[in-house]
Amino acid sequence: MTTTTISEKDKMTLAREMLGKLVDRRVLAALEVCVRCGICTESCHYYRSNPKTEHTPYYRAEQVRRVYRQFMDPVGRAFPRWFGARPTADETLSKLAETAFATCTLCHRCTFECPFGVETAEIMRVMRSVATATGHGPEMLIEIAGAAIAKEENADLFRDIFLDQVKELEKEVQDALGSSKARIPVEQKGARLLYVPLAGAHTIVPQAIIFNAAKESWTLSMFDTANYAVFLGDAARSKRIAQRIIKEAETLKVKEMIITECGHGYTAMRWEVPKWFGKPLSFGLRNIIEVLDEYIRDGVIHVNPTTNGEPVTYHDSCNLGRKGGLLEEPRRVIRAVVGDFREMTPNRLHSYCCGAGSGLVATPEWTDIRLEAGKLKAEQIRQTGARIVVTSCDNCRHQCGELSEHYNLGTTVTSISELTAKALV
Repeated sequence: MTTTTISEKDKMTLAREMLGKLVDRRVLAALEVCVRCGICTESCHYYRSNPKTEHTPYYRAEQVRRVYRQFMDPVGRAFPRWFGARPTADETLSKLAETAFATCTLCHRCTFECPFGVETAEIMRVMRSVATATGHGPEMLIEIAGAAIAKEENADLFRDIFLDQVKELEKEVQDALGSSKARIPVEQKGARLLYVPLAGAHTIVPQAIIFNAAKESWTLSMFDTANYAVFLGDAARSKRIAQRIIKEAETLKVKEMIITECGHGYTAMRWEVPKWFGKPLSFGLRNIIEVLDEYIRDGVIHVNPTTNGEPVTYHDSCNLGRKGGLLEEPRRVIRAVVGDFREMTPNRLHSYCCGAGSGLVATPEWTDIRLEAGKLKAEQIRQTGARIVVTSCDNCRHQCGELSEHYNLGTTVTSISELTAKALV
């Protein structure tokens, strides 16, 4: 966690201000409606992997309720002990920060099981904002978010290095397609699609192979879609990171922005950006999976499923699936490009989180917690008998790879784009 010079008094003031700003009707309902019935308990992958009271959604949310009542409830402020509330000292904020960042991945599965629809994830999101504002945000998440902003501020310094890297990747695309005409265009004005990758060749090369095979009018973004400020609950930095790509799309006058296989990158741009900026995007927005689904459906590309002959299972990203609505599109693509597809149980809306969401995968201080939380997902994978796990989120990909090693699953992990590129004919 970060350490700051903010005084305890100032931290308490900041916490009160943040709660007053962020606790709207939606969050207030989540805080007040819960009756502690415990129905949500079995819905949480933390609890299912390690059944302790502190791993239940209602317990975690109650820690935030106590602080909220002390600051915002008139009776609670006058008589904090009546409600179990206690003075918010530095130690209390630190503990609540760990609760919000390390013991909840904001997967929203508990909301689906709650008879009242209590959104525990929204309570945790508010606590993340409070923690970050008071100097208790995870250091690695803060550094990654800062690096994204620095890249935009120093774009000219990064540009030549980036273009050189793209040229090297372009050779891989040409070799794969057997054509020296294959390109990875950058800064192509008037292109139909602006494709926004992550910082990794596996999110550029397979997609470039597919775009070239489809004879698509496209251009590669200079930036990546990751927005770790979202995990911090830092709206100001989240907006700055998103604005880089929005400005690029508007400058190039593209018709659509296509987000790579990244859960939070897609949901942030699709659902949060219009709220942050108070207006809709001036261009279309889709995930690469939707484009692949369209290409296969319309015969723009042709694939041979026998190319991917090993048994494959699919892990639903919480952001793309439960929160993003992309449930059938990935399955249509997978069934088209693999010969043996095996579903996990449960799946789709009721799929369990892999245990690494909302930035947990990037916080080394909580690796043990993350791997323990992934035990349930590891067992789901094992029960399918699949040798390949495919997922549509890079954080999930990293976690599923570590789960395979930690729980001796003997599986490899790949993306839908990689399977599709391999199956091209």
